Amino acid sequence: MAGTRFQLEVNPKLPSRLARLDELANNLWYSWDRPTRALFVRLGAKLWGAADHSPKASLKRIDQHRLDEAAEDPVFLGALARVLSAYDTYHTAPAREHGPHLPEGELVAYFCAEFGFHESLPIYSGGLGILAGDHCKTASDLNLPFVGVGLLYRQGYFLQTIDGEGQQHAEYRDTDFDDLPITPVLTDGGVELKVAVPLPGRDAYAKVWKTRVGHVSIYLLDTDIEDNSPHDRDIAHRLYGGDRTTRIEQEMLLGMGGVRALAEMGIKPTVWHINEGHAAFLIIERIRQMVAGGLEFATAYEAVAGNTVFTTHTVVPAGHDHFSEDMIRRYFERCCQEMGCDIGALLDMGRTPDSPEFNMTALAIRGSRHQNGVSRIHGEISSQVCAYLWPQVEAAENPLDYVTNGVHVPTFLSDLWYETFDRLIGAGWSQRLTDQQCWEGIHAIPDHLFWSVRQSIKAQMLHLLRNRIGHQHSRNQGSQAHLDRILRYADPENPNILTIGFARRFATYKRAALLFQDLDWLRLIFADTARPVVFIFAGKAHPADRPGQDMIRRIAEVAAMPEFIGRILIVEGYDLHVARRLVAGVDVWLNNPIYPLEASGTSGMKAAINGVINLSVLDGWWGEGCDETPGRENGWGIKPVNTAGALDDPRRDQEEARALYEVLQDKVIPLYYDRGPMGYSPGWVKMAKNSIASITPRFNSARMLGEYIGKFYAPAARQWHRHGAANFAGARTLAAWKAKVRGAWPKVALRRIDSPQRRIPFGEKVNFEVAVQLDGLTPVDITVELLFGRPNANLGSRPPRHFRLEYKGPLANGESLFALELTPEVCGKIEYRIRAFPSHELLTHPFEMGMMLWL
Repeated sequence: MAGTRFQLEVNPKLPSRLARLDELANNLWYSWDRPTRALFVRLGAKLWGAADHSPKASLKRIDQHRLDEAAEDPVFLGALARVLSAYDTYHTAPAREHGPHLPEGELVAYFCAEFGFHESLPIYSGGLGILAGDHCKTASDLNLPFVGVGLLYRQGYFLQTIDGEGQQHAEYRDTDFDDLPITPVLTDGGVELKVAVPLPGRDAYAKVWKTRVGHVSIYLLDTDIEDNSPHDRDIAHRLYGGDRTTRIEQEMLLGMGGVRALAEMGIKPTVWHINEGHAAFLIIERIRQMVAGGLEFATAYEAVAGNTVFTTHTVVPAGHDHFSEDMIRRYFERCCQEMGCDIGALLDMGRTPDSPEFNMTALAIRGSRHQNGVSRIHGEISSQVCAYLWPQVEAAENPLDYVTNGVHVPTFLSDLWYETFDRLIGAGWSQRLTDQQCWEGIHAIPDHLFWSVRQSIKAQMLHLLRNRIGHQHSRNQGSQAHLDRILRYADPENPNILTIGFARRFATYKRAALLFQDLDWLRLIFADTARPVVFIFAGKAHPADRPGQDMIRRIAEVAAMPEFIGRILIVEGYDLHVARRLVAGVDVWLNNPIYPLEASGTSGMKAAINGVINLSVLDGWWGEGCDETPGRENGWGIKPVNTAGALDDPRRDQEEARALYEVLQDKVIPLYYDRGPMGYSPGWVKMAKNSIASITPRFNSARMLGEYIGKFYAPAARQWHRHGAANFAGARTLAAWKAKVRGAWPKVALRRIDSPQRRIPFGEKVNFEVAVQLDGLTPVDITVELLFGRPNANLGSRPPRHFRLEYKGPLANGESLFALELTPEVCGKIEYRIRAFPSHELLTHPFEMGMMLWL
């Protein structure tokens, strides 16, 4: 057709009675407040779906007459009044004075490469982003002084379709920022705020946007602006896209640009949290700013590290970004000049013993004094993996701690539970998320009512499933008859069939296809027509991850086999909307990662709080959450068979698949179909109740953030004030002391001068005397310590007790005498060891220097 097609968008005007709908649409509080979302659905359910569940986009496209009708509709106005009352009450609540909180004047800045708040703001790809979103939502719930910093991606992560052959197709679409719940940040002069980020031979510029998440502000940096060259406009174009150049430029934008943006806005955090290594360049930018303010490099380094928190989320090598030495030299030459440091000093911050490349995790750990993994198992493994950073300290004692992840209950709890909980647990349950006694009230819910709610939630999930698979099947030119066969067991009118869900990122270590290890055994499981089972799979593989995409093809291949049609379903387009339905609606949540590569995992927590029962390898959070004690069972655990590394990969998979089949055959399926006269399984209901009662109070994000405050945020803020007082006198003192210790430590030596005793009667004292060659250090620069306890063979005994040897004076040969007089309080065989390590009152962790000598 001839002629140019011009675009024009006509936006409706909000009637005065509905004026505050705009305020609601621009605060992601709606992402966890269902009545708010329900308001926008009332305005037009089809429009809500077409607008990707975005309130702001809906308000831009709705017909004017529909808004005018709503402004005269007493039912709608009543619902709006109730929502606004709840909104205002939430946002005017005073800061907490009890429970987890930070003192007035403190502020946490939380940096992350992705944030998963809601599908209407597509700047997330998977678990890291969802966890970051839950962290921010909970900070709002706790009224914590908190800001977030991230990137605003024009395309975000890809949209997934799966063709008839099981091939994943990735489609990227440009997002219209006018449709997102974001607003530009303006300077005092009323112009849009932009910050410069130094790149080789040029500056790139980023526009700063703001989104509200309840009480919390999140600042997002956008490079798609006219100030930039075409190359630089694309820096933040796509989440986890591009080559190594794109990746380093994104991470400089996030870390360095984010710090500059906060400085331009006059925001002065007292705690800086790096959520995964992508943002670790903020350490370098903060040092650069402090050096520009007059501090020496070493002093600035200590000041920055003292109030920086770093959370690592994976032990998979591919999850730790690294860059070549040449690339770091090229990108940071100008920065090093401004910091007054040699490029070698900067490269040392990211060195690892097994690679010449600059490692972002190494930078994050060296540039922080508060580090953690995201579950007990992950903390232990990460301590071992990162032990090279504290070379003389045993992995179990190095500073890397853990906080097990949790989930934001208001976001992921099905709305069908709310009324039931209000009536039968008590109206205040949502304010008592960490109260174990409160959640024991789950057992007071009548079994038949509990089962009814669960079936209703499952029916919601099945409606979504049928719609998604139907659309997928139609696009792939499938017949209606075949679609009917595929969906024969996914019937919302008859949700009494056991459904097992597996939905997550399709990384190879998550082993999505483990279920298909022995198809003959799987056929045997499906052969029992009286006890049908349906497996539902969903998730994305990164476009560059061929093995991950092969797993999707394998699932589709098996699902298309005649004997498995309708028994195995795969759903495309996995996003937060699909996730909320699946984690709440299936009966069993399956997870079978390779131990110990599952850092935490949170989807199983989201399932458990909804009464879904977990069946998982005992890795990540499930290693802490699973309880198979008779009477308290809350799920099933598959014990990893290769913790010692003795089996090859095929044998490991074979053994763990066998365990999976046996649990399904012997426990899961029989329990689900052990139906009583009321049509449900009392044993299943009991286990589902145990799941909610035991998991919810321990694995919610309120508990998680409370631990971050107590373990990391409050100590980091205290260190900031200790190190920063009197123009950073503390940081200066600590930096000088560390330099002295590093110079002397190679010649520090221990020598025992008492005669060791092998037996003594109970009640008798033992003297320990150690001569220490200090090589210029003073006695107050070190701690000499005795560890006293049962031999290692006595597993399960208490950890050793620590006794400090006191300095008694100099010895004639230049050594220093340290001594201890001890009366043992126990009988039997006792083991003791003696060690020395540097100590100073300004250290954040006693072993942060990684130096220790054993006698």
